[in-house]
Amino acid sequence: MSLREAQTLYGNDASAADQREAFRSGNVPVAVYGLGKMGLPLAAVYAETCGNVVGADIDPEVVAAINRGDCHVKREPGLPELVAETVESESLRAVESPTKAAHEAAIHVVIVPTPITDSNEPDLAILQSVAEAIAAGLEPGDLVVIECTVPPGTTRDKLLPLLERESGLSREAFGLAVCPERTSSGRALQDIRGAYPKVVGGVDEESTRVAELVYGELTDNEVISVPNTTTAEAVKVFEGVYRDVNIALANELATIADDAGISVNGAIETANTQPFCDIHKPGPGVGGHCIPYYPYFLIGQFDADFPLLRTAREVNDSMPAFTVEKTAELLAKEGKSVSDSRVLVLGLTYRPGVEEIRATPARPICAHLADQGADVFAVDPMLDDAAEFDATKLEFEDLAAHEFDAAILVTDHDEFAGIDWAGFDPMVVVDGRDALDLSWTDHRVYTIGGD
Repeated sequence: MSLREAQTLYGNDASAADQREAFRSGNVPVAVYGLGKMGLPLAAVYAETCGNVVGADIDPEVVAAINRGDCHVKREPGLPELVAETVESESLRAVESPTKAAHEAAIHVVIVPTPITDSNEPDLAILQSVAEAIAAGLEPGDLVVIECTVPPGTTRDKLLPLLERESGLSREAFGLAVCPERTSSGRALQDIRGAYPKVVGGVDEESTRVAELVYGELTDNEVISVPNTTTAEAVKVFEGVYRDVNIALANELATIADDAGISVNGAIETANTQPFCDIHKPGPGVGGHCIPYYPYFLIGQFDADFPLLRTAREVNDSMPAFTVEKTAELLAKEGKSVSDSRVLVLGLTYRPGVEEIRATPARPICAHLADQGADVFAVDPMLDDAAEFDATKLEFEDLAAHEFDAAILVTDHDEFAGIDWAGFDPMVVVDGRDALDLSWTDHRVYTIGGD
């Protein structure tokens, strides 16, 4: 039986049980477009579930690595083993051509980057390019699933017309649904397999039905069906903007700690014992490829001003400068200036245990320090170099050989628990994560949100 003769699910009147069996047995070939930090785990879970997955990625080194059974995504528990197993069993393979993958699949799952431009506009160029490749191989009965985070309305207003136009198929011939990715680096397999409910919404009832059936096989959790693709898209964006606004609230509260003479962190922790209160923790800024970007999937995309979202972005974007200002204030109390100081930045990635540096607050913190004339040094056990930062990279093991006037904890990697603070001469320490207890030392410590 050729791939195209294999069973498809959209518009299929077989029983749900028979359709689930067709999917799980590999009779319904799957293509996953984008094999990055989120895409490869997703492809691997699809492969272990249905045994017939082709992954598409335009990076030839990524494709070659996967076809060798190697995993290019680091620090993802269980993923190297799962990739090796599924490749060896021929359940997973990779190709460089999205068009080739499209011709071989009946279910098309898209999980490619959707960044923002320098002017904070959503950049959907990669997604649209993949959609065009899928359209070239789209056949009646196929299902296209968008897992990318996009502005609400994108699938309905842009992708559906594109797929119809480029494939030549009528609207009723194929399915199109959104299942927003709800996965975090460092726990991708756990999240995909069922840490949270899956959310699916289609352009029609049949698309939603098929997406619910497919993801019901991938997850041990429930699958929540929403009325349409736009609602599904909004769910993911709303999750992100909620966190951005909440963190902005915590950051704004943290700035009053000195004047109020209280530990804002302690007050937040206690306030959160009330079940209707869930204030996040303050810090030196908000990073990553999600939270800082998602507000712009709403701002400028609709006929609304979104003053709250804009303010939250301004507050969170101001925290790196606030962190440097506090460092300068503490140095001044020691009779020093930033321009004459050696400052150590602890942590360059946007959160502990991951390599991601997109929108990390460490970048503007290093830049602000360098602009003020400081000699900036950085250590991060996740990174091989600091080429993208205004800082000299130091090895964690060599810290004791250096002297510093100040240190700023930006990202509390587990490895930093092993720092011998007593081995340093007294210095200024700015704890951006409320993660240090240096009360037993002679260091002058300031904790963002502390008293």
